[in-house]
Amino acid sequence: MKQGKSTQKKLHERNKHNQLYNFDKLKSVVPELGAYIIKNPSGIDTIDFAKPEAVVLLNKAILMKDYKITFWEMPKTNLCPPIPGRADYIHYIADLLAEGNNGKIPTGKQVKILDLGIGANVIYPIIGVAEYGWTFIGSEVDVVSIKTASHIIDNNPHLKSNVAIRQQTSKRNILKNIIGEREYFDVVICNPPFFKSREEVLAKTTQKLKNLGKEVVGKPIQNFSGQNNELWCDGGEKAFITNYIYESKHFKRQAVWFTTLVSNKEHLKPLQALLKRSEVAEVRVITMEQGNKVSRILAWKF
Repeated sequence: MKQGKSTQKKLHERNKHNQLYNFDKLKSVVPELGAYIIKNPSGIDTIDFAKPEAVVLLNKAILMKDYKITFWEMPKTNLCPPIPGRADYIHYIADLLAEGNNGKIPTGKQVKILDLGIGANVIYPIIGVAEYGWTFIGSEVDVVSIKTASHIIDNNPHLKSNVAIRQQTSKRNILKNIIGEREYFDVVICNPPFFKSREEVLAKTTQKLKNLGKEVVGKPIQNFSGQNNELWCDGGEKAFITNYIYESKHFKRQAVWFTTLVSNKEHLKPLQALLKRSEVAEVRVITMEQGNKVSRILAWKF
């Protein structure tokens, strides 16, 4: 039987989501998903991606089926991320680490990753622990998100032994207050807030729903949810990454690679120029493609 959303082309070769979603297997682990499965014009099983509840149940099913998760619950207001793209980030980071390990991807608890902004969903540690057994420290500014993330970690024993959360008490800092004086990380990862304001988020949501063929009346409902610290910050993505680069200079001996996602390609050149002025030893731009969406990993080391 043909099933799932159309194939997400050009995902990383190790990404579990290079094939169509198998909805029979997905609804076997999350039966509630069955109520949201529909046929697309080609007669292939899919869901209505404009419905937040459908997206949440799909993600929950994917995490339970493919990433060893037995419990994953969040408030409706928190960010519900598209998993294939998040998995791509982790796999490309694994490739980066392999370069310094004779071409072999290092696995196990000895590999230590700092996830800046772990969020309520714990998505990067979930994938990184399942795929490679790495250890994660996650930073987070939002107390409610920390509580939700901690509940997910505590209810999945394999995460409890590999993932810890630290609260970032200053909204002005990114690495400071999180990295200990003699602490060392193999990689720092980051999915920065993309938007500059709530208004910008709502405008983007309206356009996205129109692209999905939905009529928008009044305030749009985000199919991906997300709170202010997850989706926007003063100055948006560029300002956040700029601050991150400046701070990384102070911790240059405490991480091999600093990395971040960059959604807006227009931000790449000024950020690369800043890195050059910061006298980094190496800069990489890794392109990721998920269907029609293109994103980039910006990576640097001193």
